[in-house]
Amino acid sequence: METPLQITFHNIDPSPALETTMRERVAKLEQFYDRITSCRVTFDAPHQHKTHGKRYQVRIDIALPDGAEVVVDRNHEKDGGHEDPQVAIRDAFGAAERQLKAFADKHRRGHASG
Repeated sequence: METPLQITFHNIDPSPALETTMRERVAKLEQFYDRITSCRVTFDAPHQHKTHGKRYQVRIDIALPDGAEVVVDRNHEKDGGHEDPQVAIRDAFGAAERQLKAFADKHRRGHASG
């Protein structure tokens, strides 16, 4: 990665354990596509829900060559949210992995035919 990984915590104290998990997941993404130029992860605990506790949200912005981007914004307010921060991270990075694989496949097919 050209630019160091940026991890931001909103409405929650920074957590070394969560940061380690996110760094490991970004390293895994780089195995799928080694041309990631930058990655920003925002971990948010926007507010305490009256009956269910905190709902964690994860946003991942991945910059790729030629101005392409992969953006994952896991805001689960509509479907109940994630009360477990590790599950929120897992789901967001799973979505990022799927998008990155699709981009890499499309990119490879485009170069193979050209």
